[in-house]
Amino acid sequence: MPEGAALSGAYHWRLHRILFLYVLGVAGFVLTMLWAEGRGLSRHWIGPIFLFCTVMVYAGIGVYTRTSDAEEYFVAGRRIPAFYNGMAAAADWMSAASFISLSGALYLQGFSGAGTQPGGLAYVLGWTGGFCLVGMLIAPYLRAMNLYTVPDFFQARFGGRWPRIIAALAAITCSFTYVVAQIYGVGLIAARLTGVQFEIGIMLGLGGVLLCSFLGGMRAITWTQVAQYVVILLAFMLPVSWLAYKQLGNPLAPAAYTQQLGKIAQLEQQLLASEAEQSVLEAYRTRAQVLQAKLRDVPNVLTAERQALSEHIRELRTSSGNIGAIMAASRELAAMPKDEAAARERWTRELREAYERAKPLGGMPLQSQPFAGDPHGTPEEQQTYEHSRRNFLALMFCLMVGTAGLPHLLTRYYTVPTVSAARSSVAWTLFFIGLLYLCAPALAVLVKYEVMNNLVGAHFDALPNWIAQWSRVDGSLLAVEDINGDGILQFGEIRMGADLIMLVTPELGGMPYVLSGLVAAGGLAAALSTADGLLLTISNALVRDLYFQERQRVDTARKRRVLPEQRVILSKFALMLVALSAAFVAARRSSDILPMVSASFSLAASAFVPAMVMGIFWRGTTRRGAVAGMLLGLAVTVYYMVTHVQGLQGVLPAALRAEALWWGIQPISAGVFGVPAGFATTFLVSWWELRRTKSILTT
Repeated sequence: MPEGAALSGAYHWRLHRILFLYVLGVAGFVLTMLWAEGRGLSRHWIGPIFLFCTVMVYAGIGVYTRTSDAEEYFVAGRRIPAFYNGMAAAADWMSAASFISLSGALYLQGFSGAGTQPGGLAYVLGWTGGFCLVGMLIAPYLRAMNLYTVPDFFQARFGGRWPRIIAALAAITCSFTYVVAQIYGVGLIAARLTGVQFEIGIMLGLGGVLLCSFLGGMRAITWTQVAQYVVILLAFMLPVSWLAYKQLGNPLAPAAYTQQLGKIAQLEQQLLASEAEQSVLEAYRTRAQVLQAKLRDVPNVLTAERQALSEHIRELRTSSGNIGAIMAASRELAAMPKDEAAARERWTRELREAYERAKPLGGMPLQSQPFAGDPHGTPEEQQTYEHSRRNFLALMFCLMVGTAGLPHLLTRYYTVPTVSAARSSVAWTLFFIGLLYLCAPALAVLVKYEVMNNLVGAHFDALPNWIAQWSRVDGSLLAVEDINGDGILQFGEIRMGADLIMLVTPELGGMPYVLSGLVAAGGLAAALSTADGLLLTISNALVRDLYFQERQRVDTARKRRVLPEQRVILSKFALMLVALSAAFVAARRSSDILPMVSASFSLAASAFVPAMVMGIFWRGTTRRGAVAGMLLGLAVTVYYMVTHVQGLQGVLPAALRAEALWWGIQPISAGVFGVPAGFATTFLVSWWELRRTKSILTT
């Protein structure tokens, strides 16, 4: 046997042994925590212990694998085995969106979705199918070129400055959108685990991100992600298996959960016919009418409400002296809108929410219906059906193509030794992702049955403590309200955010609180693993692909050499600045995780995939064609998002604003317009250049 093969075999066995010992260690830690909880360990300690121990493990790996070598920092020395790179890519891929929000989307939107919300199964099919494109069209060809970043491909293939600059700016844009969502998830979980404020939770989690990625770059990130995937897998599989065994007597949730679909359909029909549920809907319709009246005369209504509340506080102080009532009224006064614009914005948002809650089942579609609407119903129902089906396919397309263009994901396949290893690594990634994605629909169905069958109908004074605890973390995640005044919780009175479903599963299912800590640790691992890769991608694009490439042109003219160590040091500091900027944006809580992540897929799909695929498979693709295709594809996508996303329309002049959706497609799937525009532009400009060059040579 050749010496290199023997060393390779010894290296692989050493990695397998370390992984086996690590898995035993994680399992032993969870069992120890279960034992400690049974012996009386307080819940207030379990969350912080999970947060501290897991983050310290990741930080320890980051410190141990620290490096200043450029090859190790940017591509982990190109010696990560396919099996472990697939595991790391799966952790990188899972993200807070997949771990936290995917089951929530399936819970809230059903399998197909509502008229304005593409269904959750579009995420499962789109994200999984995207890896087939990565394996067949992208990863092996990029690995064969021995690159460091995705913008490197555009420079190597097309030459010149602009393809690289546009690719670097596009990588920064889509990756920053993505990383903000991850840091939002980090803050959400850290706040729940420790009980601190959301903003402080962000900074706690951010410390873990920086410890993992700052010192060792891709080398540290790879092995940290392998460790994080083990936590993610256990955190996802244990609760769903426990819930499946509790409800069905079978822990194999993907094989057993379909039994609950029929029961959920019966419960949905009972809720639709329930008089108590109808009273809830009527109460929300009344609230909507009150809000409409307020919006007709915002200044006077705001002044009157502020004066009335101030007078009420004065009466409380002079008569009863009830400190609790005075404090509550004072907080209500402080929370009132500060001016007319703020009042109009809040009441408009509350009006939309009231109208949505006034729909049957709180605006949620039937869990297993094919699509919203009815293909054989009224013209309105037929249009709703067509739009629902169209948006489902459009979102699935954007997620598939966007997966093939995400810079932080493609860079993962630069770290394997060979081209064949890159293909094998994609296959392993699909396997490791499939283990969790097969369970996501099952979890949504099992949680919905638990809510409808056990939580609905409970008295408000007997609700479990976790409802109040999660409501304090973020009111948009969970809110219950006895709007019809009967003292009993109805399904329409529960508002649960998509980012909550997975995190609340252990408490909802009556499991030991240790599993809640494990689920939160899994969500934290998912967010940290993706944030690490994204931050490294952004810092590399800023430093390696923009700053040093431009500086190298000047230094070459002056006959000065840029040292690799300089690139690494500056990349580390750029990574820190980007992380702090993303934390600042995430602290504003501007959106749910899933829509933010989905937007980055449309941006990546339209910016990278047309020029990249054509550059790989058509030699006639020219530099100008690639630049034109990237710019136009990205411009179409951004324009459609800006003109149709609530709150962004004011960015554009009135002449450029679009009123109606194009073919009913939601802005989350804007890439369905940008990708074809990019392909067509790249082809036409390249074809015109080739024809023009040929005619010049002929003459």
